[in-house]
Amino acid sequence: MVFKLTILRLAEIEINESIDFYEGRSVGLGKYFLTYLKGYFKILKTHPELFEIKKTPYYRELPLKKFPFVIVYEIYQNEVIIHSVFHTSKNPTKKP
Repeated sequence: MVFKLTILRLAEIEINESIDFYEGRSVGLGKYFLTYLKGYFKILKTHPELFEIKKTPYYRELPLKKFPFVIVYEIYQNEVIIHSVFHTSKNPTKKP
């Protein structure tokens, strides 16, 4: 089964800010970050249940390996809802 992927506004803002930050550090790095992130989104479209619930009742987390981020999401029926692409150096109490 392939799940529909919905990225909420907060997550879109976090992604765009991260792209801008990495692009400012090194030309092409922001684009690489986005391509890398999209690879994780593909995993979530096909196997979102692989990752455990970290915050009850339904928030799951998928950590990125090459960048210090975690994707915070939930599964609702046939949809994966991305709530946040959270930078792990931020205050964890601000994570959804």
